[in-house]
Amino acid sequence: MTSLSGAIVLVTGANGGIGGHFVREALARGAAKVYASARTPQEWDDARVVPLRLDVTDPVSIAAAVEAAADTTVLINNAGAGVSSPGILTQSDEEIRRNVETNFLGPLFLTRAFAPVLSTKAGDTAIINIHSALAWYATVGIYSATKAALWSATNSLRLELQPAGVQVVGVHVGWVDTPMAAGTTDPKLDPAVLVSKVFDATEAGKYEVLADDTSVQLKAALSAPLEALYTQLSTAE
Repeated sequence: MTSLSGAIVLVTGANGGIGGHFVREALARGAAKVYASARTPQEWDDARVVPLRLDVTDPVSIAAAVEAAADTTVLINNAGAGVSSPGILTQSDEEIRRNVETNFLGPLFLTRAFAPVLSTKAGDTAIINIHSALAWYATVGIYSATKAALWSATNSLRLELQPAGVQVVGVHVGWVDTPMAAGTTDPKLDPAVLVSKVFDATEAGKYEVLADDTSVQLKAALSAPLEALYTQLSTAE
């Protein structure tokens, strides 16, 4: 388990709705410092928050972040890219590349860069990867594909980092009430509730967070026939 009390936390995508809640909740739980990273970091009204310029798709930017934030004990891979349409055949080449680089390669390479830093701290360290329930329900094209890839990579990283005492937490959630989900009328989880659940699980030593009913139901459906999950595949009698 990893305590937030006294932790040094780095949050990617800190300017966004979920990222901002991660910053504030980490402080509320006693974090000593929070690196609030973004491509264009904003200013914060708390001396414990350190704005950090970071583009997770740029190897040079990642290397600079590791050097600037070498005291990090909790890395939260929250930054992500969305899509303008659901179909992988209609999504543009640029959207596909942006999703792969931001949602999958970015957190993977950032984690690889910080792994040696976290591994030398002898425990009480964690990596938190924000997946999506859509990793288990491929209805949003490349977005679903990248989140599924990150889920698999998180499982690998968890096993590889366990001997060094680094806790790796994977988070699955459906719609969250942020600007990215503004176009849907489906039920949305309050981002403050999501962040609280994630930190509760991390401090309890858990490895996976199913933050809402959608995530619970979709994970359970993985063992069912494909036709049960994707009813459009069923042939009418």
